[in-house]
Parts: sequence; structure tokens; C-alpha cells
Amino acid sequence: MKNADIKNLSAGDIQAQLTEAKAQYSKLKLAHAISPIENPIQIKDLRRTIARLNTELTNKQ
Repeated sequence: MKNADIKNLSAGDIQAQLTEAKAQYSKLKLAHAISPIENPIQIKDLRRTIARLNTELTNKQ
């Protein structure tokens, strides 16, 4: 998700996206620990998306 998309979301939407992204991140980490996933860069991208969402949520509050 890009910064421009995140800035247009409301605080409630950001919170929902954040919980969804965190759940997906934990699933990817577990899957990667069991057997290497096809594209491990997804983990890094998801971690950065979570950071962007947290930053924007803090700015909105």
C-alpha cells in the first residue's frame, strides 16, 4: 500500500488495515520458518506497510 493511499484513509480504516496486515505478517513469518516461501521480499514489504500505517495512525490522532 502506498503512502498516498494510506493518507486518504480514516483512522478507523487505518486501524482495520493495520490489524489485517499484522495477521498476514505473522502468517508469512510462520510459513517462512517452516519452509522458505517463494518470495521472501513480501515479508519486508509487509513490515514496511505496517510501519507506514502506524505512522499515519499516530499523525491522525
